[in-house]
Amino acid sequence: MNRLRTYFTPFERALWLSSAGLIVLSAVLFRGGGALFVLTSLIGVTSLIFAAKGNPISQALMIVFSLLYGWISWTFSYYGEMITYLGMTMPMAAWSLIAWLRHPFAGSRAQVTVNRLKAGEIVFLAVLTTAVTVGFYFILRAFHTANLLPSTLSVATSFAAAYLTARRSAWFALAYAMNDLVLIVLWLLASLTDPSYFTVLVCFAVFFVNDLYGFLSWRRMRKHQKTA
Repeated sequence: MNRLRTYFTPFERALWLSSAGLIVLSAVLFRGGGALFVLTSLIGVTSLIFAAKGNPISQALMIVFSLLYGWISWTFSYYGEMITYLGMTMPMAAWSLIAWLRHPFAGSRAQVTVNRLKAGEIVFLAVLTTAVTVGFYFILRAFHTANLLPSTLSVATSFAAAYLTARRSAWFALAYAMNDLVLIVLWLLASLTDPSYFTVLVCFAVFFVNDLYGFLSWRRMRKHQKTA
């Protein structure tokens, strides 16, 4: 416990505590799906605070989060989210875990070496993301996915974010922040039908703030690693 206190800055501890508090409070106020919703959200926000430090533990937690979030998405017929997290985000989190463990900074497994993508790979990512998004659009339409267009947009942002995570780019956190905005819209629509889903909306609002911090943290990490 003492090592965790020194590992995280006072701001990071406050960010995690306030994020967890908002998640639990929203679950109590809106009766948000019980313990599963709360557990999933807490695992997710814990993953993000470790991700902000470049710690591979974050990717192991993301695998667990993807499994639980996939189930939650299925209960509201958000098949796009279910397929995306179980069929894409989860395996890419496993890929990221391996990649991060293979590229430790200065020999420390607690921090990954930040990578900078070349222009050619950025173009490749744009083309690949477009192809995946178009393909998923027809798959999701065949499954009669609720709120098809935002669900398809979520696939695009999720795929780009997952790819950037595996490639150890600081931009992964900003891509996930964009995905959070899409998911806030999706779960806002869901909560209009069932208020209990407001807990999931709060979860992704909290994720948005944490992902923005993660992006800033990785930019600082990149500068530090250059001068180290």
